[in-house]
Amino acid sequence: MSEPGCPPQNDRPNPMPQPEGPAPAPPAELQPVNQPAPAQLVINPAPHQVQPYAAPAVPTLAIPFGVPPGLEYLIHIDQILIQQKVSCIEMFTGFETNNQYTIKNNIGQEIYLAKEKSDCCTRNIFGSAHSFQMRIKNNVGQEVIRMNRPMRCCLQEIEVQAPLGVTIGYVKQEWSCFLPKFSILGLNNEVLLKIQGPFLPLKCCGDINFEVKGMNGGKSIGRIIKQRSGFLKKCFTDASNFCIQFPLDLDVKMKAVLLGACFLIDILFFEKGGNLFLKVLKGA
Repeated sequence: MSEPGCPPQNDRPNPMPQPEGPAPAPPAELQPVNQPAPAQLVINPAPHQVQPYAAPAVPTLAIPFGVPPGLEYLIHIDQILIQQKVSCIEMFTGFETNNQYTIKNNIGQEIYLAKEKSDCCTRNIFGSAHSFQMRIKNNVGQEVIRMNRPMRCCLQEIEVQAPLGVTIGYVKQEWSCFLPKFSILGLNNEVLLKIQGPFLPLKCCGDINFEVKGMNGGKSIGRIIKQRSGFLKKCFTDASNFCIQFPLDLDVKMKAVLLGACFLIDILFFEKGGNLFLKVLKGA
């Protein structure tokens, strides 16, 4: 209780007296300092721990100058195998269907697939003289080569395009009484290579070799080989197997044209309705 004459006192405790002037700075250890972000601790994973896989960047393969797209693989090989697929319809009925071929490297890996496109009537009526297109696709389904063969009664010809619409060469049959002969022509119809086969009626057994020679003939630089078929396969179907050999450094375009020569030789001499002597030898 306050005494008389004295000012009333508050029962609550007085707050601490505030010093006059600016507030004192906080201790140094409490002052904010601009510090770099803390470094993250990197812990090496255990050997058995599976880590997310980051695929490496795959560089785009450059196409060598002058090589049509899709033919780069032919640069590195000197031999290709062509195997015709057996058609069950042909086997049991004798009705000619569009030919299909698998094209492989020398260790049996498939590199291209070839499919014939032709009219059913002309194929079965005119036999080996019928016109056709041969479309060759790579393993991703892109057409890289197209071959056009018009219908002719004699001196057959086939045009090779790579890519589509760009002619890179021709295969033309030459006149000959006994031996099959062909010329490989460039874009301007200049003769670049020649092909000569054996007297076919005498080649009823074993492989049949068509020699590839230079523009002036002479020594063989390659070969198109019609491989011998088994007896049962020969009786029931005309499916053929071929092997093409050429120099490793041969122009890749000429390698593609030799492939066209192989198809022309197959349909011209080894298809049903083709060469009369071969029909007799095959028991047709």
